[in-house]
Amino acid sequence: MLPTKVLAKHTRVGANRLPDASWEFLLWAPKARSVSLHLLRGSGEFLPLEGLTNGYHRAIVETLEPGSEYFYQLDGERDLPDPASRYQPQGVHGPSQVVDLDAFNWTDNNWKGTALERSIFYELHVGTYTPEGTFDALIPHLPELAALGITTIELMPVAQFPGPRNWGYDGVYPYAPQNSYGGPVALQRLVNAAHQHGLSLALDVVYNHLGPEGNYLSAYGPYFTDRYKTPWGQAINFDGAESDEVRRFFIENAMYWLEDYHFDALRLDAIHGIYDFGARHFLAELKSAVADLSQRLGRKIHLIAESDLNDSRILRDPEHGGYGIDAQWSDDFHHSVHTLLTRENMGYYADFEGLPPLASTLQDGWFYSGQHSNFRKRRHGNSPAGLSPAKFVVCNQNHDQVGNRAAGERLASLISFEALKLAAGITLLSPFVPMLFMGEEYGETAPFQYFTSHGDPELVEAVRRGRREEFAAFGWEGRVPDPQEEQTFSCSSLNHSLKAEEPHRTLLRFYEQLIRIRDEQELGTPMPRTVRELGGCALLLMRQSASRQLAMLCNFAEFPVTLNMPDLAGRWTKLIYSADASWNGPEQNLASELTLSKVGELHLSPRSFLLLEQIQRTPEAM
Repeated sequence: MLPTKVLAKHTRVGANRLPDASWEFLLWAPKARSVSLHLLRGSGEFLPLEGLTNGYHRAIVETLEPGSEYFYQLDGERDLPDPASRYQPQGVHGPSQVVDLDAFNWTDNNWKGTALERSIFYELHVGTYTPEGTFDALIPHLPELAALGITTIELMPVAQFPGPRNWGYDGVYPYAPQNSYGGPVALQRLVNAAHQHGLSLALDVVYNHLGPEGNYLSAYGPYFTDRYKTPWGQAINFDGAESDEVRRFFIENAMYWLEDYHFDALRLDAIHGIYDFGARHFLAELKSAVADLSQRLGRKIHLIAESDLNDSRILRDPEHGGYGIDAQWSDDFHHSVHTLLTRENMGYYADFEGLPPLASTLQDGWFYSGQHSNFRKRRHGNSPAGLSPAKFVVCNQNHDQVGNRAAGERLASLISFEALKLAAGITLLSPFVPMLFMGEEYGETAPFQYFTSHGDPELVEAVRRGRREEFAAFGWEGRVPDPQEEQTFSCSSLNHSLKAEEPHRTLLRFYEQLIRIRDEQELGTPMPRTVRELGGCALLLMRQSASRQLAMLCNFAEFPVTLNMPDLAGRWTKLIYSADASWNGPEQNLASELTLSKVGELHLSPRSFLLLEQIQRTPEAM
């Protein structure tokens, strides 16, 4: 082995172009006695890497053509791709390719990002959003999304996965944008174009496991641990022996996406699968690094967690014993709305029957804050009291809740048009950060099913069997779509032509109006709110500022209700009523100005909501 040298702090794993135009190859391989760089130029060339401290190995190559491909050889054995590969043009088993990411001509120097308080997220899957399924094909759709009022596009994972079809959670090269989506430079073009249209870009990253096929990390070092288990694959070693460099690998990965690709936010997949019992949790260390980067770059950067824990420590500041993550998905919101609108009560939906879960979630951010959960058969969660509503991202559909149904049905296939409008209203007019799932805004009817394109026959069969067994346990009697069939993927593609047809065109117009109201009324701004159940099927959400108060009344019943609301006596302006004929509703348009008597009778159509505004008179104006 070559004499060890100290690793410079500024070096980064992977192949990186240096200021003098040479290339540095840096690899962490503590298991290897010797490492060679196999350059595939000419007839092939092997260069030894020098040994550094802590299991790192490095080589400097003076001249290298753009697009050069390479492997690593550990101890003279078989070729393996780079764990920090920037591009895998031939897929997960092929050679890695060098990419000069600094060569891209960015035009977003004045971009400052988007505050969460004014954000509306739009989750999409690159492969099914357009017929082409590429980063470049998304760019022509950006003006339309910006006109809708979306502020932030959230991409499902794009790290290289096996084959051309996958949700992205089977990625095995965390630094390499998917080859079938267009690769690194195409992704840079997409982010740059989004910023030109005033749109932020968020990326879904997976730091709880890697996929099974093409996963060679174990050959290099102790990236994984058997101390913990996840449902999706081996747990990552964040707190065991030699975990310092594993933590570095993933924190550096986050910095890479945020700095080299100019992403504005990272959505951290299933952080309840990130096991770390050290004194300083990986998430806290990651947040600290991101905060430093945000300050250095002078733009807003956010971390958003997906968590099954309902643990407020994730969101609270370090000064209060938390990790300081900027926001998290509130599954309780989705489950409450879904149960009320579909009447489904199987699985975890059994914990969300009736109005109380939604009323509590609207007030606090989530429902389960320490009480017993029948589904979990134990107490669940802790209190989110005092947290800003901008800490909670809410939706009525997302890739998980749609795609993990046996047939992948969207809400548009499960509930009525009136109920779709109610779902849109309670989400977009909530005090939280709303998120739409691609196509929701016009009532896309195509399912979003689970699809793969693995090359390992045994793995293909294991995935098929697992899906069948999973849904058999839920009593599903129909055929479970085969994840490996290309038809499962193709039928999940959006049909954008629906936007020109009824009732999809009206629903799209309805979403545009809701987003406009949200912006004009500054509904993302924290303001005092109260939530009250009205009987067993309706609720009232009141919000008040110094100049006005807003009243949102929702009827989740399949029959009309008449509400006596003496505390709403006075003059009100109708901002929107979902049952109006102008929205293809069953009623004549409600008057734009309403004077409610002390009796305060209000009629609400089935599955509808009404938003009212009352301007507060100041003493000087009276």
